[in-house]
Amino acid sequence: MNKIRLLFFATLKDRAGCGHAEVELPEGATVGDLRALVGREFPATAALLTHALVAINQSYAFNEDCVPENAEVAFFPPVSGGDGQEFPTILRVGNEPLDLDELVEKITLPTTGAAAIFTGMVRGVTRRGDPHETVCLEYEAYAPMAEAKMAQVAREIRERWSTVEGIAIVQRTGRLNAGTPTVLIACTAAHRDTGVFEAARYGIDRLKEIVPVWKKEIGPNGEEWVEGDYQPHRGD
Repeated sequence: MNKIRLLFFATLKDRAGCGHAEVELPEGATVGDLRALVGREFPATAALLTHALVAINQSYAFNEDCVPENAEVAFFPPVSGGDGQEFPTILRVGNEPLDLDELVEKITLPTTGAAAIFTGMVRGVTRRGDPHETVCLEYEAYAPMAEAKMAQVAREIRERWSTVEGIAIVQRTGRLNAGTPTVLIACTAAHRDTGVFEAARYGIDRLKEIVPVWKKEIGPNGEEWVEGDYQPHRGD
């Protein structure tokens, strides 16, 4: 038998009643087989497993994939990464406050003349869609995989915009009150007309697609996990 270490995040962790567990699989079993086993062992997760994402050893996996021996397999909902040998790249996941000046300084070179920065905040009042108030957000991340996917996002930015010099991708975790910065994407370049704005926009959009970070919204009327609907493709 193949012993597997399971990790659960966000709503799946709540339903399973734990963040990690160990199960045994027959040799040659697939992700689909494991998904079925998890549904039997943790029946409260069954309704969520049909659309849950799976990562084996920090890489996305699919139902037909075989589960290797002694693998670490994470189950999580859809989420709501460069090499940097020549140019600086900062990738962080953690509960430390964002220091904009420090981050921009570290991705600024003598040739830098422009920086495009996106910072996400905890919105206290939402007027679009279903109006509501938010007291705080609680962020959770599958940190090792999140950092690997941030590196991937940075690589993708450099592949699309070769003029980008420095890149910073930083995601905070933990409980953050309304008005608190939660995420930062910054790109620097020699000039403002070299795609630096588009690169930063791509970075935050891509982060919200493939980087495994979730948020629980806590307000006057209760709390709930906010999930996305993006389904990763092989290679994501």
